This record gives sequence, structure tokens and C-alpha cells, in this order.
Amino acid sequence: MRLSHTFAASSAQFDEDSLVSYAGLVPVLALAGETGLDRLLAEKVKFTCERIKSGAANPAPKLMTVIAGMCAGADSIDDLNMLRAGGMPMLFDQLYAPSTMGTLLREFTFGHTKQLESVLTNHLSSLVGRVPHLLAGGEQRTVIDIDSLLRPVYGHAKQGASYGHTKVGGRQVLRKGLAPLVTTISTATSAPVVAGMLLRAGKTPSGQGAARMITRSIAVARAAGATGQILVRGDSAYGTVEVMTACLRAGVQFSLVLAKNSAVQKAIAAIDEDAWTPVRYPGAVRDPDTGEWISDAEVAEVTYTAGASTTTPVTARLIVRRVKDARNAPGDPEPMFPVWRYHPFLTNATSPAPEADIDHRRHAIVENVFADLIDGPLAHMPSGSFAANSAWALCAAIAHNLLRAAGVLAGTTHAVARGATLRRTIVAVPARITHPQRRPRLRLPTHWPWDQPWIFLWHYTIGYGPPPAA
Repeated sequence: MRLSHTFAASSAQFDEDSLVSYAGLVPVLALAGETGLDRLLAEKVKFTCERIKSGAANPAPKLMTVIAGMCAGADSIDDLNMLRAGGMPMLFDQLYAPSTMGTLLREFTFGHTKQLESVLTNHLSSLVGRVPHLLAGGEQRTVIDIDSLLRPVYGHAKQGASYGHTKVGGRQVLRKGLAPLVTTISTATSAPVVAGMLLRAGKTPSGQGAARMITRSIAVARAAGATGQILVRGDSAYGTVEVMTACLRAGVQFSLVLAKNSAVQKAIAAIDEDAWTPVRYPGAVRDPDTGEWISDAEVAEVTYTAGASTTTPVTARLIVRRVKDARNAPGDPEPMFPVWRYHPFLTNATSPAPEADIDHRRHAIVENVFADLIDGPLAHMPSGSFAANSAWALCAAIAHNLLRAAGVLAGTTHAVARGATLRRTIVAVPARITHPQRRPRLRLPTHWPWDQPWIFLWHYTIGYGPPPAA
């Protein structure tokens, strides 16, 4: 592809008032209005009179502006200024300057972030009621995944920033940052949505506050219509008696990795060699000669009691997956005594050990949510205030769920698409505003590759609710 015209130096000007760059925000914000997001923000996020400053008054429309900017791809407070360009003020009212929204976020306290967390959970229930396929709960199994990530920050002015460990290229490295704790809800037929978000200091242990987050997420899943079995999954940071007890108290199943201490290693060593079973992983193939599955992984199980020395021990199935160590490279002669690496997890699920292992390995789906957030609003922690960054992270979770619901309404091709794909295909659509017969109309580009999903979203949102009052 190459240029087909020769342009003069003065042939480009920013002077068109009727052009918008994010026409997809019209149906997305219509969906937000239909699910009562603005009402929830107005009802739950309250500032006392003595705390209200010029930027903290009337927080609901300002937070709506932050969420709309995140849906359009903003990853910093300054990026929110793109909502005021061209014809955007003709499509939306109550558009505020980024400095005003920065003032609002810096006025947040711990109590205000708890209010915004309540907005996140209540709005998720409203989204599921409006878009039933967003989280196809009902009698099928619902899965709650919990994990944390470390978002690196720089400089000395970030409140709460401290050094913590994270994986980079498969290696543990020490980085200065903030560590959000995230819970997601998903089913076998739906992409994960964010049920909870808690920003913490970088050095905070990953499992701190996990039991409370799990309890709250289970309540959110139930409120969203999950009447069937619920499975909670997590890695070794969450394989604690407190988390297991919270799951048992709520009547749900758990599948949690255990740290390999001496008791766990003793239980693994007691497993009989004949008890190991090859795992049929998705994508595995059968040996044409023997008919057995070609896989180095094997599983076995044994009964194990976690927290035996505590007042609330938990007895469940210890399922161990073992894989050949890298020293047994493919193509090398089969060693007489292969070296194995063991990966134990404790579960009270009743499915067979190979199936339980496959289910547990699907915990990696939470990394897709992390990738969406890092590639979007959590690319940066935009403020020096810890509470402001907490509010920013919660707004990012609300925007993620809103975009996910819009993708479901756009059709099957977008129902499980990444957040960056949704922003590129159905949000960042250029348009021109016209007024034939004094009625607003959007003129969209011809041959837009994703015109049908966009039209589906448009018809499922615009005109869905009752007509506005005169």
C-alpha cells in the first residue's frame, strides 16, 4: 500500500466539528444506561460536604466519563481528553476536563473505594440480567478464579508502591509496583468477567484478603443467577485453610494448589507407582501402535488433611500431576529412572482425577483478563495517590465487564474477543454527525469490516428501553 495523492504542507487541519472517532461509545453507553450504571454511581458513591472540592462534586457523571474513556482505550487521566474532541460533545453531555477527573480521583478514600466496589458487583448483576449470555449461569457449573498481578510503577511519589516478586519470561524477578487482587467469574460457554478488584501494596502477600474476596465473589455469582455448582480455583498462594473454609462455608467446591512442604511431599511419596494414570489433555494424540495417549503427564490422588495442626483442618482429595523433568528431553533415550516434577492441588470436587486436573489447569483463563487489563486501562497506575489508583482499578473492572457485555450483544465472533479487539472493531469507529429532518444520524464508513457486529450491538441497545420523557 502506498499514497495515492501528493499533499501540501497546509492540506491537513483539525477543524471538523461533526466528526467523531468513537461512535461505538453510543451503544456502549446506552447499554450502561439500561443497566443503571449512572444510577448506581449516584446512589452509592457519596462525598460528605466538608470533603467536596471543585472536582469532587457530582461524582457520578465524572466516573462515567472515566469508564467511557477506558472503553475507548484510555490508559491515563490525560487520555480522557479524547472524549472532548470533534463532535463528541454533540453526542454526549457532562464531559469533563481530565484535570477535573484527576481531582475527583485524588479525593477518594478507602471508604469511597468500597462504595465503588459495591457499584462493580451490583452492576455485574444488572449486566447479566440485561445480557443473559454474558454469564450463562443457571444449572451449569460456574467457576471463580482468583489471582494477583504486579503492576510496575516508577518514581518515589506512588503511595503504597513497594517491591514484590513477579514472573517475567518464566523467571521470578523483584519489581516495585502495586498488586491488584482479582477474582473472575466464567462458565464453560462464556468469557470471564471481573467480580472483584482490590488494589494492594506490591509487597503484600498474594493470599492476604483472599478468603474475604472469595466469599464476596461467591455472593456475586449467586446474585448473577448461578444456581448450579461453583468451583473456586487458585494457585499455591491461595491454598490456605482460610480460603478452603470460606469455600466450605459457602457450600462450593475448591481446587487450590498446595505449597510442597514436608507433609505434602510425604503424601506424594506414599502414592503407589501403579496408581498413576496418563492424562488425556485436549489436543493429545493416541499412539497408533499401543492406542494409549501420548503425554508425559500422569495423575494420581490420595486423601490429605490440610492444616492438621489448626483448629479447622480440611480433609479432601490431594491430586498430584507429575511431568518428566526437562532433563528427560524428547528424543533422548528413555532413562531407567525418569526424573519427575510434581504439582499437587487439593480439591473436594467429585470428578475423576484426570478430569479434575484438566479443570484445574484451565485456571490460566484468568491470565486473559490480566492481559486485557494490562493492554488497556491498567497499562499505568496514573496517580500518586493510592486511593486514586484503587478507584482507577475498579473503574477498569467496570469498563471490562461493560465491554464484555457489548461484545456478547455484537454476536458470536465478538463474544469472547479480547478487550483490545472490541475497542478496535466496535468502539473506535469513525462517524460523521448529520441532522436530516432535524434528527441526529451517524454516517459510518462504508465497507467497515465489522459493520454487522456493530449493527447488531446498535439494534440491541438503541431503542431497547422505554422512550425518553419529553
